[in-house]
Amino acid sequence: MSKAPDILTFGCRLNTYESEVMRNHATALDDVIIVNTCAVTAEAERQARQAIRRAHRDRPTARIVVTGCAAQIDPARWSGLPGVTRVLGNEEKLRAESWSEASLGAGDAVSDIMAARETAAHLVTEFAGRTRAFVQVQQGCDHRCTFCIIPFGRGPSRSVAVGAVVEQVRALVRAGYREVVLTGVDITSWGGDLPGQPALGQLCRRLLALVPELERLRLSSVDPVEIDEDLWVLLAHEPRFMPYLHLSLQAGSDMILKRMKRRHLVEDAARVIARARGLRPEIGIGADVIAGFPTETEALFEETLAFVRDQQLPYLHVFPYSERPGTPAARMPAIDKASRKARAASLRAVGEATLGAYLATLRGRTLRVLMETETSGHSEEFAPVRLASGTAEVGRILTLRAAAVDGGTLLAETV
Repeated sequence: MSKAPDILTFGCRLNTYESEVMRNHATALDDVIIVNTCAVTAEAERQARQAIRRAHRDRPTARIVVTGCAAQIDPARWSGLPGVTRVLGNEEKLRAESWSEASLGAGDAVSDIMAARETAAHLVTEFAGRTRAFVQVQQGCDHRCTFCIIPFGRGPSRSVAVGAVVEQVRALVRAGYREVVLTGVDITSWGGDLPGQPALGQLCRRLLALVPELERLRLSSVDPVEIDEDLWVLLAHEPRFMPYLHLSLQAGSDMILKRMKRRHLVEDAARVIARARGLRPEIGIGADVIAGFPTETEALFEETLAFVRDQQLPYLHVFPYSERPGTPAARMPAIDKASRKARAASLRAVGEATLGAYLATLRGRTLRVLMETETSGHSEEFAPVRLASGTAEVGRILTLRAAAVDGGTLLAETV
C-alpha cells in the first residue's frame, strides 16, 4: 500500500523549515521518502546515509529523494546509494515543479549554488509535531571560517524582504502559532543585500509592530560581532522579544578563533554576554563550541573550557571537530579523534553544571511557558520546564512558578 511522502530531516532549524516547504510541495506524491541532509559534520552525513539504507530496507518500493547541504556539495556520493531515485540541490528542492510525479524520473538536478543571488519566500503554515514555528529570513553565507563547508552548500548571503517575512508570520499567527523563531544560515547578515542595507534589528522591530498578535519572537544562532543596536533596544524594552541569545562562539581561545578565521575574539564575546545580562539578568545564553580544532593544544583547550565555565553559559551545543574536505582547517595539523571526543565530553560536563546552576536561579520565579507536550515546554528564557502535576493543552502559554530543579529541567506549578 502506498504512503504519503515521509521526510527525514538532519541538521539545522533552516533545514526544518525547508522540510516543511517540501512537504507542502510533495503532497500529491505517493510512496516517496525525502532525506534532507546536513554537511556540518561527518557524523551528520553518516546518520543520513544510515537512514537512507534503513529506509530502503524497510520500504524497498519507496522512491528516495536526497537533498540538503551534503547532497548539494557532493551529489554523486548520494545518487549511488540503494533506493535513491533523485538528488536535488538546495535551490531545486524548494521549487514546486521539482515535486511533480514526472520530475521524479528526470534525473538529478543540482545547480551551481554559488551563482544564487536571491532567495524566495515560502508560505508555510504548519510545522509537523511542533508548537513553535520557524521563518527563514536569510540564506547563504559570505564568510569563510576555516572549518566550515556550509557556504558551498548554501551559496552567498541573500535576504528575504520584510514584506514577505511579515506575510509569513501573519499566516502562522492565524494558524495558531504563538512563537516564531527567525532562522537562516547567518541571520545577523540579513539586509546586507537589500536596498538601504537594513540590519536584523530593524526587521524584528517592524515585524513586532506590524504583527501585534505575535506573542513571542525568538532568534536562532547569532554572530557575536553582528548584534546591532536595534536588537539591543528590543532586548531591553520589548517583552515579546525573547530573553535568549544563542551565540556562534566556536571557541574561547583567541588563538583558535584566529585560526578559525572568526571575526570575534574572546573579549568581544564576553562583552556581548555582559551587556545582555545587564539588560535582562534572567536571559538564557547558549553557544556553539567546537572541541579539538586542529592545532588546539591542551593549554588552548583549557582556555575554552575556562571561558565557558567562567561565563556560566547554560545552553552549550558542543561538537567534536569534524574534517570537511575542501576547507583550510582540513589541511591543518589534526588532533586525534580520541582527544576530540574527550574534550567534547569535558565541555558537555561543564554545560550540564552551568545549566543546573542557571535553572537554580529561576527557582521561585514566575515563568511564561509554551507547552510543547501535555506536561512540558520551554520558558521565555528557553529553560526546559515540566509540570509537577497535571496536564495542559499543547500550544498554550501558561504562567507557572518554578518550584524545583530536577536534573536539567525545572519542575513548575500553576500560579
